[in-house]
Amino acid sequence: MLTAKQKELLLYIHERIKETGVSPSFDEMKEALDLASKSGIHRLITALEERGFLRRLPHRARALEVLKLPDSAAPAAPPKGRNAFRPSVVGEGRGGGGAGIPILGQIAAGVPIEAIQNEVGRVSAPEDLLGSGDHYALEVKGDSMIQAGILDGDMVIIKRSDTANSGDIVVALVDEEEATLKRLRKRGNSIALEAANPAYETRIFGPDRVRIQGKLVAMIRRYS
Repeated sequence: MLTAKQKELLLYIHERIKETGVSPSFDEMKEALDLASKSGIHRLITALEERGFLRRLPHRARALEVLKLPDSAAPAAPPKGRNAFRPSVVGEGRGGGGAGIPILGQIAAGVPIEAIQNEVGRVSAPEDLLGSGDHYALEVKGDSMIQAGILDGDMVIIKRSDTANSGDIVVALVDEEEATLKRLRKRGNSIALEAANPAYETRIFGPDRVRIQGKLVAMIRRYS
């Protein structure tokens, strides 16, 4: 699931590459999407890159490769693949008698939690992994947190919270439009969102641009 701006940019880059053989410049992308600055384009490209839709080609100017396009016609469905979690598997929930933790979709960068309203399934987790509070689950897409042991396809359990300590792995909403699973660092009056993969840069924001959506408390991985 992409935001409207991410999808618009991805399709624009795809069409320009088809027409000219090269990706558009940042200025052209900024004008095409009617954004005020190129930093907005940079954030969108980073989000598309982390979710596996785009790739930057090294040592070449204006070098973007579209890896896949969104299937806008496809209905919402439970996650598929090696770590698929089917709603029919869930029964006991937290400690028996519950209905399980709702799976709200996928998380990388670029998916606002508020926009993921359709529950795609439920998953059980031992109560001693969770503790008190309200929880939801998300399927991880991308490799930006691999050195923290979080792999593409893993299911992360998030405790809803609007606060977190420096060093916590959180779901952070940036500019009310883009959510990402990253490690939070507080640097004076700024907030840094750190990837656990040297291929991705640390992103630094003013405190008014980042809203915490929850903290990572557990992870489920299925081997098949």
